[in-house]
Amino acid sequence: MDFQLSEDIQFLKRNVRDFVQTEVESVAAQIEQEDRIPEKIINMSKEMGLFGLSIPEEYEGLGIGMVGKCALYEEIGATHNGYTTLIGAHTGIGTVGIVEMGNEQQKRKYLPAMARGEKIGAFALTEPSAGSNATNLKTTAVKQGDKYILNGTKHYITNATEADVFTVMAVTDPGKGAKGITSFIVEKSFKGFQVGATEPKMGLRGSHSAEIIMEDCEVPIENVLGAEGQGYVNALKILANGRAGLAARNLGSCQKLLDLSVKYAQERIQFDVPIIEHQAVAHMIAEMAVDVESLRSFTYRVAWMVEQGMKVIKEAAMLKLFGSEAYNRVADKAVQVHGGIGYISDYPIERFFRDARITRIYEGTSEIQKNIIAGQLKKEYC
Repeated sequence: MDFQLSEDIQFLKRNVRDFVQTEVESVAAQIEQEDRIPEKIINMSKEMGLFGLSIPEEYEGLGIGMVGKCALYEEIGATHNGYTTLIGAHTGIGTVGIVEMGNEQQKRKYLPAMARGEKIGAFALTEPSAGSNATNLKTTAVKQGDKYILNGTKHYITNATEADVFTVMAVTDPGKGAKGITSFIVEKSFKGFQVGATEPKMGLRGSHSAEIIMEDCEVPIENVLGAEGQGYVNALKILANGRAGLAARNLGSCQKLLDLSVKYAQERIQFDVPIIEHQAVAHMIAEMAVDVESLRSFTYRVAWMVEQGMKVIKEAAMLKLFGSEAYNRVADKAVQVHGGIGYISDYPIERFFRDARITRIYEGTSEIQKNIIAGQLKKEYC
């Protein structure tokens, strides 16, 4: 395995780090208070090409491989997670389906504008009755002439209020179970499509989730993504591909929390010595560092496997499980190291703690990842 980054990626990584530390960090408190990403930050992100990380150069993207993309996600993850999620959801599950499974006509129609950040992408699978049980979809798609008519509601859709292009899963053949699900490219402007109210959340302020409602929504037949009946398989591929990127974003947040904790533990004096000299604090910091380095190695290993075109269903699930659980452990210890100040909302530790919690739920809960891992192991040992 070779995790060596090209000079171009190293240069872009430094630029992203500088941008995150000087521009995004300076407005982190504003994002938290106003629950929105400043337009200036979004425009600067567009200029840097951050909305086109996953999109090939021929469609105006940066065309970066998974290892390089994770290196950039790691830098992006070190700042406000609302901003991180806006970018990550778009460049991950919001666009990867069209990149990997779209036909040439679809790619040329949608990807250039998405690469420029002119159109934001979102992924719509979850429904009130279909969360972890993703095959229990109620949204239907009925073919009528040269279009499909979609009816149903999706919820908890990240980027829903900002998105222009949605990858939507719907049932085209109720009698076939998972094999009766088809994926569609649905535009916000399509007749019968509506975005519901923004859903208030515990964390990730600035990143908005909402329902999308389709009432006799008319989708052209050419907007079927992949083959009819392959929607569930497509969804699994999209989610598996995105899990290395999500882990890299978690890694960036973990590293940030470790940096803040070590700095604070060296400066905070109790019983006449810096608290890092106390074994209880030192052990927490050591445990945080082990989680960070373990997550780093695991992330880049799976990213390399993705680049090689290897099957990563089990490894991606393991990485999603470990990465989200590690982030929560690190965030919890960071609060404990900082003591009372870690619980105060004027400081970033409290924010990271709240933001970390969703990582064990979205894009597949920790429990679902364990099911996937066990299922793959059963197949391997048969």
